[in-house]
Amino acid sequence: MQTLKINKLKISNAKIADDKKCLVDINFTCPSSLALVGQSGSGKSLTIKALLGLLPSNLKAELETNMILEKKDIGFVPQNPFSSLSPLTKIKNQFFCTKREKTRALNLVGLDEKVLEKYPAFLSGGQIQRVVLAIALCHEPKLLLLDEPTTALDKNTKNETIGLIHKIHHTLNINLIFVTHDIFSIKNLCEYILILKDGKIIEQGKTKKLLSAPCKEYTKALLEASFQKRSFRI
Repeated sequence: MQTLKINKLKISNAKIADDKKCLVDINFTCPSSLALVGQSGSGKSLTIKALLGLLPSNLKAELETNMILEKKDIGFVPQNPFSSLSPLTKIKNQFFCTKREKTRALNLVGLDEKVLEKYPAFLSGGQIQRVVLAIALCHEPKLLLLDEPTTALDKNTKNETIGLIHKIHHTLNINLIFVTHDIFSIKNLCEYILILKDGKIIEQGKTKKLLSAPCKEYTKALLEASFQKRSFRI
């Protein structure tokens, strides 16, 4: 696995020529698995969209990396798996790859080929999430991007999904970038973590070390909020 380096990522409004108005201005390294953490509006999802080339037309991105990443090299799992699939289309027709690639991807996520003949309405939430993950993996990507993939899932399904992503990451040996609000969900998944605020990186490092001894008050507040939400759900 080649270490991914984002030497420059700058996102701004295409109509405003002012560096002070940049929505995102960061650079970072993703040697294996990386979590992007921050409040809503911190720039997490914009970063993912820029890497995918899916920014809205009113925004422009300056992106420099050490790897040439074509669309087929990037797998993407969106925030809400339930809205990612067409409800009127069988699962087999929602993949854009060969039958062999479908089978391989389904095996990776622990699904039987029987799901290919079903419609999304006949699958559980966990199965739908696995299908979406399989679709993201069918072209054997070099980079897997996950944008809050467990937000719409219940606690048990979320834990199963985190465990599955961890297994896939090590089985395929690919770069992984995981966007989340739930910091503790990535504690054993992501080796490194970036804390974003207003489009800037304010703290970064190895996940377990940073979570045990954060330096910035902003990071401490995020940890406290995440802990309170988790305690409330329990």
